[in-house]
Amino acid sequence: MTDAPPPFELLPGATDSPVILHVPHSAREIPHAVRAGIVLGDQELARELDHITDGHTDRIAELAAGSAGVTPWRFVNRLSRLVVDPERFPDGREVMLAAGMGAVYTRTTHGGVLRSEGVDAAPLLERYFEPYARAMARAVADRLAAAGRAVIIDVHSYPSRRLPYELHGEAPRPAVCLGTDSFHTPPALLDAAREAFGETELDTPFSGTYVPLEFYGERPEVSALMVEIRRDTYMTEPGGPAGPGLERLAGALAGLVDAVSR
Repeated sequence: MTDAPPPFELLPGATDSPVILHVPHSAREIPHAVRAGIVLGDQELARELDHITDGHTDRIAELAAGSAGVTPWRFVNRLSRLVVDPERFPDGREVMLAAGMGAVYTRTTHGGVLRSEGVDAAPLLERYFEPYARAMARAVADRLAAAGRAVIIDVHSYPSRRLPYELHGEAPRPAVCLGTDSFHTPPALLDAAREAFGETELDTPFSGTYVPLEFYGERPEVSALMVEIRRDTYMTEPGGPAGPGLERLAGALAGLVDAVSR
């Protein structure tokens, strides 16, 4: 671990590509100053990272970008979501606050204590969450300016078995869950994803997708889809190595990128 790793990275694609592959949860890196506020021991923290990290999704996005006909842009979080979760609302709108997992987590995947009660989230939000949100908004604005539209494809994974923190973990767990938004996920984007991935279901066991707040509900030219890949289809759970399914899924993601880049 280092004190000042790059908190996120925008990897350029084709000038005229509207697509941003957003990879928010693939990293395990935690700066020392942030680690000091986490009460878990090192072995406990390693196990928590195994469960909470969307392992190898950065590699899936990288391979997909490399094989797509029109190279998409990639926005990749280089820090663990245990630092901050850039996809949560930073305020009382966030439903995961009920599980201690708002933008700054205070509980683990299994309901244990991650940070002390009464922790002040403001410094973490200011240092990590807000710059990330601004940079992602700029990336979307740049795609709108260059291509007239932006397509955010959120690349995630989820465990094959329910973890205690999940609010809707009793729901079906398909090979690929497509998370949607009523305003920002048009039918053509869903159709392209179904064609690319095959076995999919909508909004189960996770729902929604990520759009920077300044565009949310305001700009229909910004479309978005969350792709949640069940981890046993491409890696050893929890936190283990990738398997042969990774390349197949990267190829499917590349097919989706090609379909929506036209």
